[in-house]
Order: sequence, then structure tokens, then C-alpha cells
Amino acid sequence: MLLSHLGKSPVVHPSAYVAPNATICGDVVIGANCRILFGAQVIAEGGSIAIGAECIVMENAVLRANADHPLRIGGNCLVGPNCHVVGCTIEEQVFVATGAAVFHGAHIGRGCEIRINGVVHLKTRLPAGETVPIGWIAVGDPATILPPDAHDRIWEIQQPLNFPLTVYGFDRAEADMVKITRRLAERLASHRLDRPLP
Repeated sequence: MLLSHLGKSPVVHPSAYVAPNATICGDVVIGANCRILFGAQVIAEGGSIAIGAECIVMENAVLRANADHPLRIGGNCLVGPNCHVVGCTIEEQVFVATGAAVFHGAHIGRGCEIRINGVVHLKTRLPAGETVPIGWIAVGDPATILPPDAHDRIWEIQQPLNFPLTVYGFDRAEADMVKITRRLAERLASHRLDRPLP
């Protein structure tokens, strides 16, 4: 399904394939010979998404952008099933495996691999050719890659990145779930005006 959002409509290259139950919403450009598979969600909410040529977005992957965090994916990338990729830059020839997550402001260099359930945290810069092992977390600029049981070390790097401020607009000291959900509800209300395209 193609949807206009905030007056912007997706542009899909004629050689690309978008599965009938995938959703492409807003200011999205899908390059030549891309394949957007079943259940994938590519949602631009006030920001833009650009997917380069010959990219594969597998089943149930979620790709998002907002006004503060556009999403750019270079050519010949694969985003695996059930991934969550939001507001970041992914250079060419990157493999993002099943269940991986890439967060706001991250930058993934050419030829990287984010393996199954790997995480690239917000504002993290992963140099070209780097690998995030299965279930591990890359955090910081430059990235430190740590196992999931290294929580204290991950938090030491992640805390100053201030996830609540970057993602929701509230400093950690003032953020609470009431403020966060109200702000998200306001932002997401803009979808009430979305319109299906022929």
C-alpha cells in the first residue's frame, strides 16, 4: 500500500517490487530493482527515506524516519526480516540480519554486517567493514562493540547520548512515560490525514 503523508507521496522506481501488503508512507524514494517484501513497513513521518538501488527489505522489517532523523540506505543493502531501522545512514553493501536494530543518528559504513539481533545504538558510528556479532551492541562514536552482558559498560557510553532527548525531545531528567506517550500521540496523529494512492 502506498500512502501520502503530510502532502508527500512515495516514489517507487518502475523496476522495483513492493509486496501488496507492504506499506510505503510519505516522503520515500525506492531505487531501481529494489524488493520490498511482505509485511515490510517503510514510514516517513516528516523526514525522508531514500533507499538505493538493488536493496532488499525482507518480511516485516520496519524502516522509519522523522523530521529530525531522515533515513538513507545506500545501494546493494539487505535489511533482514523483523529488523527495526530508524533515522540513520547506512552506506552501500551493508547486511542487517534478522531482528537487528539500528537507531537514530547512527552511521553504518560501507560493507558492515549487523548480525542476528545485533544493535547499533543511537548516534553510533560504525566504520566500514565492521561486524556486530550475533546479539551484540555497538555504541558510541567511534563504536565500541560489546556483548549484551556488558550492561554497565554499554550504559557508561550510552547514557550521555541521552536517548530520551534524541528520540522524544525530553531530557532524561524530565522524561516520563506520560510525557513521552502524549508527545508521540501528538506526532502520530498526523497519520489521520494519510491517503492511499492508486
